[in-house]
Amino acid sequence: MALYSETVMDHFRNPRNVGVIENADGVGEVGNAVCGDIMKIYLKIDGGVISDVKFETFGCGSAIASSSMATEMIKGKPVEEAMALTNRAVAEALEGLPPHKLHCSVLAEEAIKKALEDYYQRRGQS
Repeated sequence: MALYSETVMDHFRNPRNVGVIENADGVGEVGNAVCGDIMKIYLKIDGGVISDVKFETFGCGSAIASSSMATEMIKGKPVEEAMALTNRAVAEALEGLPPHKLHCSVLAEEAIKKALEDYYQRRGQS
């Protein structure tokens, strides 16, 4: 059995939504001191819906794939739905991650939630 699913490999080799959004409505950055992975998520929100999302990730293939998949999962969604995204949903959408790489999906969830919290704080809705 392969260590990584075809979906993980696809999102690693062809990551979606890579980049920076200038003047983003929300930005969230998280890291894992143990493995050294760092994720930064940028959100553009129009009318309560995530109209654009980009990421920058420094890390392993699982971290890049998790960032890519998570951004795909929230793009075009209402902020409330994006806030409910779980690392488990990201891992399932990737058709699984090895147990020692599940922290990558956790980072993706945390980065999105931090970006949304930043969005709410900028709007005075903390």
